[in-house]
Order: sequence, then C-alpha cells, then structure tokens
Amino acid sequence: MFQSFLKKVFGSKHDRQMKRMRPLVNRIGGLEESLKKLSDADLKGQTARFRERLSNGEPLDDILPEAFATVREAGRRTLGMRHYDVQMIGGIAMHRGMIAEMRTGEG
Repeated sequence: MFQSFLKKVFGSKHDRQMKRMRPLVNRIGGLEESLKKLSDADLKGQTARFRERLSNGEPLDDILPEAFATVREAGRRTLGMRHYDVQMIGGIAMHRGMIAEMRTGEG
C-alpha cells in the first residue's frame, strides 16, 4: 500500500525517466523549423560539423539534440516521414545505454 502511494506521488521509474527526456525532445523539436530552411547540401554538411565538434572535445550529449533533429529532417526529406517524439525518446534511451521497448506502431 505504501509503495502504491509513493508511485502515485513520484511516478514509476519509467515515468521519471520519460520526464527527464522530455526537455531533450522539446529541444529537438525546437530546431525543426531552422533545419527545414537548410538546403540539402547544408543539411548533409551537418555531419561534418558534428564530427569536427566531437574531435574538438565537445561531448556527444551536447550534440545530441542537433544530431537527432538533423536525422529527423533527413528522414522527412528522403522518406517523406517524420520521426515521432516517442521515437526520439527511444533513441535517447538507447544512447544512454537503456533498453527501449516500443509498442507496435511506435517505430
């Protein structure tokens, strides 16, 4: 009974992890409009910029929102499909070494 009370107050471990990922997903979404304005060549050039930033010592976690937003835009352009937020969360979870289980239809 006490555990169910704590779960109601604080949420499950899954709920807390999802809540921590939400700001990253919001940052990814916030970059969407600016990436839509890039030419195909400029979008492709993002990869070289990411590599340079990483080689200069910038942590992968700092690049993650821009990299995921770039992948989302590339998918939209090449496949005509946009990654859903839940798919971004799955990618973030895997980046963090977690197991990401998605329901059928979620990616």
